[in-house]
Parts: sequence; structure tokens; C-alpha cells
Amino acid sequence: MSYPNAMQSYQQIQSDSARDASPHQLIMKLFDGLLQRLASARGHIERREIAAKGQSLGRAISIIGGLRGSIDHSAGAEIATNLDNLYEYCERRLFDANLKNDTVAIDEVIGLIKDIRSAWHEIPAGQRLQPEATSAPAVSVAR
Repeated sequence: MSYPNAMQSYQQIQSDSARDASPHQLIMKLFDGLLQRLASARGHIERREIAAKGQSLGRAISIIGGLRGSIDHSAGAEIATNLDNLYEYCERRLFDANLKNDTVAIDEVIGLIKDIRSAWHEIPAGQRLQPEATSAPAVSVAR
């Protein structure tokens, strides 16, 4: 996924400051937006707000799709494949959570995403991707 497409995914969450974000910051914002949607979905289940739950989980799944699409499989192929598989697993768990009103599945995905977000946050500043002047790079999982 290219940087502009990742930005479009983020703009569905919050349009402020997305244009000025580096690829690294954009992914962090996607993680934050995803965690917000998951917390909202959990609350909607607890309050039996079925339509709102579906919307929140649908947006969360869409964000995960954006994160999956941003993986650069040519950089760190094994890590990229494992991350893609983990995102796919999260999507399946959220589909199940939506069908079964399962807060345990949502909590599991929240834990997994927090772990990934934490690892992403720990990437040293000198190794983070920066936008290129002439073309937008795909977000890489290589560290």
C-alpha cells in the first residue's frame, strides 16, 4: 500500500494532521484509531447497541486492512508474512466478535494490537521511514 492510500485509510478516522505525518507517524495514528474503534465496539456490545457495534467493528476491520496493505513484503519477508498473518487473524476474530457479540475476542485483538503498536513505537528514529520527495514509499516492517 502506498503512503497516499494509507493516508486515505487514516482520514476515515481523523483528518487532522494526516497530510503532514511521516509514514511512521501515520501507522501510529492508525494503531491509535484502531484501538479507539475497538474500545468503542466493546462499549457498544456492553450497552447492546448493535448497529453502533457493527459500525465500530467494520471501521476497525477496515483499518486492519489498511495496515495489512501497508506491509512491504520485499523488506523482511518472514516478518512481513508473520505480521500479515497476525492482521488476518485479528480480522477473523473481529468478524467473530461482531457475529457473537464477543468482548473476549475484542479484548484479545486489543492486546495483540497494543503489542504491535508498542514494537512499532520502539523503532529508533533513525530507522523510521520518511516520505520521499518524488514518490511515496510503502510502509516497511524492516527494522
